[in-house]
Parts: sequence; structure tokens; C-alpha cells
Amino acid sequence: MKHPRPNILVYFSDQQRYDTLGCNGQTLAVTPTLDALARTGINFKHAYTNQPVCGPARAMLQTGLVPTRTGCFRNGIALPQKIPTLARRLRAARYDVAYVGKWHLATTRGQTDYETKPIPPELRGGYDGWWAASDILEFTSHGVGGHLFDAEGQKRPFTGYRTDAVTDHALAFLDTRSADDENPFFLFLSHIEPHHQNDRNRFEGPDGSRERFKGFTAPSELVPGVGDWEEQLPDYLGCCRALDDNLARVIAKLKQQGLFDDTVIIFTSDHGCHFKSHMDELAPGGSDDYKRTCYENTIHIPMVIAGPGFSGGREVNRIVELLDLPRTIAHLAGASSDGMQGRNLLDLLAGVPWREEAYVQISESFVGRALRTTRYTYCVWAPEKSPSRDMFAEVYTERFLFDNETDPDQKHNRIADPALAGLRRQLASRLQARAQEAGEPGFSIRPA
Repeated sequence: MKHPRPNILVYFSDQQRYDTLGCNGQTLAVTPTLDALARTGINFKHAYTNQPVCGPARAMLQTGLVPTRTGCFRNGIALPQKIPTLARRLRAARYDVAYVGKWHLATTRGQTDYETKPIPPELRGGYDGWWAASDILEFTSHGVGGHLFDAEGQKRPFTGYRTDAVTDHALAFLDTRSADDENPFFLFLSHIEPHHQNDRNRFEGPDGSRERFKGFTAPSELVPGVGDWEEQLPDYLGCCRALDDNLARVIAKLKQQGLFDDTVIIFTSDHGCHFKSHMDELAPGGSDDYKRTCYENTIHIPMVIAGPGFSGGREVNRIVELLDLPRTIAHLAGASSDGMQGRNLLDLLAGVPWREEAYVQISESFVGRALRTTRYTYCVWAPEKSPSRDMFAEVYTERFLFDNETDPDQKHNRIADPALAGLRRQLASRLQARAQEAGEPGFSIRPA
């Protein structure tokens, strides 16, 4: 290794379920590249997002702060310019930084609109090097055809499948790199697949996806006739396979450039997907399509990391959070992590004592908070609060309690079970403590 610190590549998908990976139980050939990477790296089998909405999850990844700390608690809020970001921290540590794909952190609804416009440099979160991105990629493209914007704000049109085209920009960046470069690189490759195409209300897999993946086995929690999974799942899996095929292209390029052995590859997603199977649980004024819940199928995310420090083909079954990635990346880079709220995953691998729970903030569908422990999912909500305007509530009401050991499909809500009153008090206390730790104002919790 020329540099004492590795190159770092984040390969990020959007709305990808944990169970789409073969190494996590998928029986169809959806992720052969990721499965091979997991056999040499680390598969974090119990990774959870802290916010199952696109923009807030991205703000969290770029800052290491929960969404209510940045103010980006829902979509349509720009990342504040003065907050330290991963790009700025790694630039200070003498990394070359690059960003490709979906950004989703420049537009503030009603104030600044970059949904279909080039993003000015001051709103790129410190990515001052290679840049090829759109703020709302599904507004400037479809599954086939569209455009991104380059560092000079010029349109970069494409005519082929979107995942291929976005990856082309990442490969072009890697073509500029070699093992002899003075600085290591940090490349954040942010795909939109397998997110649905908003204006067409469907997932857009490559041609042939419906035939190729028609033999899917439905996830056990999905109910026939509820949601759109019966129609949409083959294309959804086709999107996931396209992501995997393009990861193979990236790995091949890293090897061609002599960079693979010195690069940490981090694969994960912002949240999962419930295929419109929980549309009846919104608060007044709330909205949802595929993800804004506390259910396992939306907060459980894939996370595979391989490269220096992450080898051995291990499966890690401890609970980790998406919020842990920024601090881990900063540690790998030798950059400052002061003020970040997550943990360093290398500490977990080294045997450092580890808290096993995930703290989740929910917006847009309802104002909610949830805790995912090794066994239970506990969720509270504030139905009188606005899902799009209110970050916090002074009072929450218990809404869900699932025993994931005896009820892995979360069919039986036991929030009103008198036999679990003591457990609910314990979980409520722990949830309040995590909220306080995250910097939220105090709140009370009413029994169901």
C-alpha cells in the first residue's frame, strides 16, 4: 500500500431490502458480486437505518449526525452549509473526494429549487473534486435515459440504463487514479435503484427483468393482495441485479488501476421497502409509498464492507446502525470525527463492548420514534403533530411492540398486551434515553 490509509468507496443504493442479497437469504441470482465480496469481507447481518427516508438518511451519512441535529428531518431540506461533512473532514486529511449520482441535499422546498437544476458548489457538502450528480435524480432521468450535471454545471445526458450510466461516471473518475497518486481517494457512488420511478409509479428494472425474476419467493411478511409487490417485485429485483453487475464493473476497474487491494468498499442502502403494504397507518397529513415505518422490512438494511480492516469472510450478528458508518469512514481516513454521533465499526470487530440497539426517527408518514433491540421493536408516535412540519413532539403515544423472536413477520402488535407492561416501561425508558443522547428535547410517552 502506497498510502498508510486506504482508498474508500461507498457504493450506495436506494430503498434496497436486506433480503435481496444472496448472502442474506435471497435464492435467485440477484447479487453474485456482493455475495463474493461478503465471502472475503464482513457481512453486517443486523444493520439498521436510523431514518427510513431518503434525504434524512443521506444527511446523516454525510455528517454523522441524526437528522434532527442537522434539521434535515424530512425530504426537501438542504444540508446546512456550515456543518462539518465527511467530504470536508477527509479533504482536511488529504483525501481527494468525488461524488457521483443522487444527492438529494440541495433543495429546500419553497426556498431554493435544485431538483432539476445543477447544484452550485456551495451546496455540494464539500465535494470539491470530481462531481457528476443530480439533486433529485428521478426528476432528471428515468430507468432508461436522462442526465446528470458535471462539476461545471453542464448537462451530461445518457440514453442507456440509468445504473450503467451513473456507474460510467464513477469509472471515468477511477480512470484518473493510480496506485502512484499522492493522495488516497474517497468516492461516494450514490445510485437511485431500486427506488421506484416517481412519475411512473413503478420500479424500472432492465429489459427482461420480469421474465428473469418471475420465479421469486415472496418475503414471508408480504400478504397477497396487499400492496404492489406481486406486480413490482421482479422489476425491483432486476434493479438490484443491475446494481450488482455495476459493482462488478467498479471492482474490475479498481483491479485494472492497481487500486483494489488498497480500497475499502462499503455497500449499504438508506432504507428498505414495504411495497405499499402499510399505507393505512398514516397520521393526518402524512404520506408514504414504500418505507416510512418502523417495520423490519423498511429499517433493516444490507451492509457489506470489504478491504483493509474488513476481511475474513465473517458474518457479524450484532446490531449496527447506518449512523455508525461516518465515524468508521473518518477513522479509516485518519480524519477528525469530533462531534459525530455514531460508533466505529472497527471497535466492534476488535471486541470492544457494543450496545445492541438501533434508534430510529420517523417522519413524513407520522412523527415517530422507535427502538430496535436484539429481540423487540418498540415504536411511539404523535398523531396530532404534522409529519411534514414537526421534528419533535412533547408527548408520544405507544403504537407498536413486536416480538421479533416469536413473530419475525411482525403480524401481532402487542403494544396493548398487559403481560408486557413492564417490558414496555423498560423500552420506553431506553427510547427516551437514546433520544436525549441524540440531542432531542425531552418527551413523555403515554401508554397505548
